Amino acid sequence: MIKKGDFVEIEYTGKAKEDNFVFDTTSTEAAKEANIFSEKGIYGPVVIVVGQNDVLKGLDEELEGKEPGKSYTVELQPESGFGKKDVSLIQLVPARKFKEQNINPMPGLQINVDGAVGTVRTATGGRILVDFNHPLSGRELVYELKINKVITDKNEKTKSILKLHLNLKNEDITIENDVVKIPAKPQFTKEVQDNIIKKLKELVSHDVKIEFVTPVKDTKK
Repeated sequence: MIKKGDFVEIEYTGKAKEDNFVFDTTSTEAAKEANIFSEKGIYGPVVIVVGQNDVLKGLDEELEGKEPGKSYTVELQPESGFGKKDVSLIQLVPARKFKEQNINPMPGLQINVDGAVGTVRTATGGRILVDFNHPLSGRELVYELKINKVITDKNEKTKSILKLHLNLKNEDITIENDVVKIPAKPQFTKEVQDNIIKKLKELVSHDVKIEFVTPVKDTKK
């Protein structure tokens, strides 16, 4: 049985129960069928750590007690998904806010107002009603979930965390004698480095060491 702290490889497709709208999937085929496929997206099985909220909290909690090698249909109530609808987050926004950004507010349009993302519900004259709740708040969800296996190899655990949190690929990661070497990228600030090292020590091994390596430029012409 799967327990909190386990590294598990999973595949899933998440839908809104009411209309079968696919909002997230690890399957290339399912993404294409639902017209949500992205060339920049990464598809295929993912490894997550149970209890670390690497996936939606409700789905994360449902993993505990399940068995590897099996498939499940998991239904989530709104409070276990994207939350209940909060009426205080449905607000009237002055039309000038849209004029400042040269936006023509139309029902269904997703917009950014002072850093908050919302969806236009109605637009009548100078009264624009915007819903700042998550688009899937208040909706029941259904996940088709397949649990492939539990990961026990230390190096595989390390790679899974680096791929999930730093968006790295297997070929970016070299591991020898508990020393992990990964590319030094501009987005890997000191804070990011400290956080990923802390996570690896907590979840994989206290002995792990990370080196952020600057790639050697090819000087050949």
